[in-house]
Amino acid sequence: MPVVQPKENPMYLLSADVTTMSAGRLTASAAGLIALIGVVLGVLALIRSGDQRWRRAATVAPVLGLIGIVAGGVVVATADGGLGTGNGLGGGVVALVVGAIAVALGGLAQVRSRRASREPSDRIRTRG
Repeated sequence: MPVVQPKENPMYLLSADVTTMSAGRLTASAAGLIALIGVVLGVLALIRSGDQRWRRAATVAPVLGLIGIVAGGVVVATADGGLGTGNGLGGGVVALVVGAIAVALGGLAQVRSRRASREPSDRIRTRG
C-alpha cells in the first residue's frame, strides 16, 4: 500500500498553511478586534451608566459592533471553503457574534444613560 505524501493529498491543496495570513483571515481578525473593542466599551459604559462622560462610549459601542457584523458577514459570504481552509470563515462567524453582543451592550448602556440623566439624583432633595 503506497503512503500518500501531504503534497499529493488533494485535501492539502484546499487548505492554507497555519501561518499563512490570507486576506480573509486578516479581515476576519480585524472585524473581530473591532467588535471586541465595542464589547469592552459597551461593558464600561454599562458599568458607569450614571457618569455622563461614558455616554459617548455607549454611542460608539454599537457602531463598532455594526462594523464588526458587516465585515464578518462579508468574510462569511465570500468564503470559498469551510473551516480550516484559510478563508477566515471561523473568524467571520466570531466577529458576527461578538459584534451582536457589542450592539446589545451599547444599546442597553444608552438606555440606562438616558434614564439616569432623566431621573433626579437622590442626593439633591428639595424642601417643601
